[in-house]
Amino acid sequence: MKHFYVIRHCEAEGQQSDAKLTIKGKKQAIELADFFENIKVDRIISSPYTRAIETIEPLAKMLGLTIIKDERLVERVLCQTALPDWLDWLRASFDHPEMRLSGGETSREAMERVLSVLSDELKQEEQSIVLVSHGNLITLLLHSFDSSYGFASWTNLTNPDIFKLTFDEEKVKIERIWNQ
Repeated sequence: MKHFYVIRHCEAEGQQSDAKLTIKGKKQAIELADFFENIKVDRIISSPYTRAIETIEPLAKMLGLTIIKDERLVERVLCQTALPDWLDWLRASFDHPEMRLSGGETSREAMERVLSVLSDELKQEEQSIVLVSHGNLITLLLHSFDSSYGFASWTNLTNPDIFKLTFDEEKVKIERIWNQ
């Protein structure tokens, strides 16, 4: 049985790749490390975005693990230009997974990208893996296993948030385990 702990980053100052955690976000990162105090973790893989790395640094330090940065865990780009009605477009992208906006990535492409991380890790011997990423991509990952996850699920995510995915033979069990 293999477990993936999929973590959405803590509260950040913005959406840019170099956006840092807020003061509150830094406190959340410490709470997150404490949350994992009695949970076995073999490997930590993170989006290279600053807010994701800062989210998991306290846990990595506590466990003496190296953070593996993986570009496949970066947030999905919906569009390269600012959209005043971006929420409507994001909602539509969950209903139409092949929809592509200018310079953006389709929901299907983002799902395939994040699933490739899981596929690679399922072949490894480590049994308990932490993945740190971003809200839209995490929701798409969950959607790939359970179609009930979609735009409404994304709106209900917190910073941080944690989902435990348990792979047992061909079945995947999804649990939201962050209750803070």
